[in-house]
Amino acid sequence: MDALTGHVLYEQNPQLRIGPASFVKILTLYLVFDAIRAGQLKMDEMVTVSEKAWRIQGSKMFIKVGDRVKVEDLLKGIAIASGNDSCVAIAEHMAGTEDVFVSKMNEKAVSLGMKDSKFMNSHGMPAEGQVTTAMDMAILAKRYMEDHPEAMPLHSTTEFVYNGIKQGNRNTLLYRNNGVDGLKTGHIEESGYHLLATAKREGQRMISVVMGCNKVSTRTRESLKLLEYGFRNFSTVEAVKKGTSFGPVKVKRGKENSVTLSAAETLWVTVPKGKEKSVSATPQLPPSVIAPIQKGQALAKIVVQNDGKVVMEARLISSSEIQKSRIPPWPVLVGIIVGLVVLGFAGLWWFRRPKQKKYSLNG
Repeated sequence: MDALTGHVLYEQNPQLRIGPASFVKILTLYLVFDAIRAGQLKMDEMVTVSEKAWRIQGSKMFIKVGDRVKVEDLLKGIAIASGNDSCVAIAEHMAGTEDVFVSKMNEKAVSLGMKDSKFMNSHGMPAEGQVTTAMDMAILAKRYMEDHPEAMPLHSTTEFVYNGIKQGNRNTLLYRNNGVDGLKTGHIEESGYHLLATAKREGQRMISVVMGCNKVSTRTRESLKLLEYGFRNFSTVEAVKKGTSFGPVKVKRGKENSVTLSAAETLWVTVPKGKEKSVSATPQLPPSVIAPIQKGQALAKIVVQNDGKVVMEARLISSSEIQKSRIPPWPVLVGIIVGLVVLGFAGLWWFRRPKQKKYSLNG
């Protein structure tokens, strides 16, 4: 998948439901970074480790019951060491119980459009009914990186030391000079070895999702093949740049006679290499608009085509505020003037008309 456009470049069984394993941790991290962004959680906030968090099986950060651990360290434990104990600790701290936190995870998944996923815990250990798909994981990765680019340094870190224990990142692609800077590995016996990888080269970012492999080397090899396929065969073209100006457009009944419009967002299109010039963007401007106009108000659109086929659209918004003029529009003004002239002539005629003589009836 092209991370900028969401365009799927290659797929095989994208809707096949499978146990997500530690891919779940990306959604857990998503909620944590959401809370930090909202001011509900701080990096240096201390989290007390419960017995439930300490007892969880699988990969661990090796925290102990009663330990007070910084949120920042728990994030490293999740992203780098894939600590199940870290996930439970932060989930309980944020929501009171892991079950409540998992409910929020599922709500988030629905809001992201992950229609084939269901989560039962915060870490990915086998649980009845816990499933996802390669497509849903690609969607999750795309949105996570868009919303929280500040999380990426965590995923590209190759080792983590806590309490004197050094653990390496299980994503072996990070150790090669290939542009890979994330994102998450996963493994459970029920579904095999997974790798959700992302790489960036010359401004272009790709996402690959490989699930259900029989060994680590296979998931690594297949992920690299997918990323290389994307970079070698496709280009990401900037069709419209946010803020680009269009117009001016005539304004009626405003204090200004015209307004300039600008693109509300940047639009990208993925095309096969060599087909970059097939992308075009055409603004569809109205002949005029009527005041008042608010700054940022949508007044038109720009249509992006690839090989003559419409692929997306963006709003064109007002670059400035235009207030309504206190002077009436010219047809009304002309009508008023004509009316006044008519009244003037009528008044003049009234005063200058011949007056009838009055006769007395006496005598």
